[in-house]
Amino acid sequence: MIRAALSLFILAAPCTGALAATLRPVTPVRPSANWPAPAPRGEMLLRATALALHNQARADFGVGPVRWNEGLAAAARGYAEQMAASGVYRHDPTPGRRKLMGENLWKGTRGAFDYAVMVGVMVDERLLFRPGVFPNVSATGNWDDVAHWTQIVWPTTTEIGCALASSATTDYLVCRYAPTGNKDGLAMGLAAAPVMMAGGR
Repeated sequence: MIRAALSLFILAAPCTGALAATLRPVTPVRPSANWPAPAPRGEMLLRATALALHNQARADFGVGPVRWNEGLAAAARGYAEQMAASGVYRHDPTPGRRKLMGENLWKGTRGAFDYAVMVGVMVDERLLFRPGVFPNVSATGNWDDVAHWTQIVWPTTTEIGCALASSATTDYLVCRYAPTGNKDGLAMGLAAAPVMMAGGR
């Protein structure tokens, strides 16, 4: 079941544009380097992995790096713990949260997946990206198919914080971003295109 779920995460159609020829999936083929033993855990490992994958993706896209923010990590931890306790997997509906910080979520079998897999599946959404004006940036026609990745490489985002919490069966990863990304009207991957921002998603 884990293998089937992972294969769904990493199969994708090629993207369009000049960058397409150089892009390769970053998600490891195995759920964990320790597989079938539990994946390694720890806040410092999560921080290092998340920053490395985010900043490599941003460099590949031609935007500046992000830095770690403990306040965002604490907010992410609080919401990850809430999902682990309730079993409800959805974006944080707290009024006003969206204006303060963006959010990426992931869930999977407890202890099975490396942090590199959790973040890697988000980065690999770039294989479905096509240049355009957000939200019209997906080769599938559905912006949700690239929304994790577009938040990761959002040009005005400068800080991230991530955290993991677990129920008896499931790991929940939350990453928070500031300033918030995925706002309608921003041109992404279009040379010399005007930048406009309106309502958020």
